[in-house]
Amino acid sequence: MTAPDERMPVTDVHAHLLLPGLHAEVERRDSAGVGNAAALDLRRNGAESQAVSGPMVGARIPKLTQVGVRLASMDAQGVDRQWVSVSPNHFYPWANEQLAVWIAQETNRLVAEHVAAAPDRLTGLGVVPLQHPSRILECVDDAVLGRGLAGVEISSFAGDVELSDPRLEPFWSRAEELGAVVFLHPFGCSLDERLDRFYLANTVGQPVENAVALSHLIFAGVLDRHPDLKLVVAHGGGYLPTAIGRSDHAWRVRPDAHGCAHPPSSYLRHIWFDTVVHDPLALRHLIEVVGASQVVLGSDFPFDMGLDDPVGTVRGAGLSDDVARRILSENAAALLEAG
Repeated sequence: MTAPDERMPVTDVHAHLLLPGLHAEVERRDSAGVGNAAALDLRRNGAESQAVSGPMVGARIPKLTQVGVRLASMDAQGVDRQWVSVSPNHFYPWANEQLAVWIAQETNRLVAEHVAAAPDRLTGLGVVPLQHPSRILECVDDAVLGRGLAGVEISSFAGDVELSDPRLEPFWSRAEELGAVVFLHPFGCSLDERLDRFYLANTVGQPVENAVALSHLIFAGVLDRHPDLKLVVAHGGGYLPTAIGRSDHAWRVRPDAHGCAHPPSSYLRHIWFDTVVHDPLALRHLIEVVGASQVVLGSDFPFDMGLDDPVGTVRGAGLSDDVARRILSENAAALLEAG
């Protein structure tokens, strides 16, 4: 295979940012909430994994906070542009309404400030208070219209709010109207202590959460009602693209699984998925299931569960030049241009 054109702009849509100052202020405003969240995190992940994760994140603080270090890392990876979103520990799904809105708008401000330091290299995604649906629209507008961000990052659920919740309909409508990217990235897993060893909270939990969240969106008909929604999903969509045949079968034989107008597999070709699947066979299968136009480069920068060489991962997966070029560059560019 001939290598794709080295000069084409390569875009990584899945790269993270930490905001230590914001977290310190959240802790000052609600120390009990932060403490309870830390205890929940420990229970879900287990002490052994927490003991590994702390030093791992600590060693990566410069990449997560300093624009110059980020750009140098991008250069080393052969990445021209990153879509920057906060690490999901900044979602704070337990926060009350007033605090959650402040967190979202302050996060949007800080993300915009970070990407403004290198606007030719960085694109920003904001956040919304998913657990408070009545306050989401003002935060979407704050991110996209107020801060010039390309869209927002959301979790797979927040509190009692699933992505199929009717209270989110105004959010999907507004995101569609604005042409805003909605980046689905789970935080935590509802399976809790069942995954508290062997780092299962991440290795199993994240793909499960992706699959559950997407299934809520598909089976509830959200994508029927909002066909132009620009939904980008982390971790290759988790387990759903691999097991989508079971969803199609349920749709055919179960009246209670018939809330969407078409077979569930058909919706995957209207969603975008990143390349963080950790296996060339899985990447090729994802492309076969969702289409070459629906896969975008992702790295989960700079965490240890990400791809240290995201460009090399795509180029080494046995893809055609045309497909590799779409994934590395064209699909992400088209998502932004369409807005």
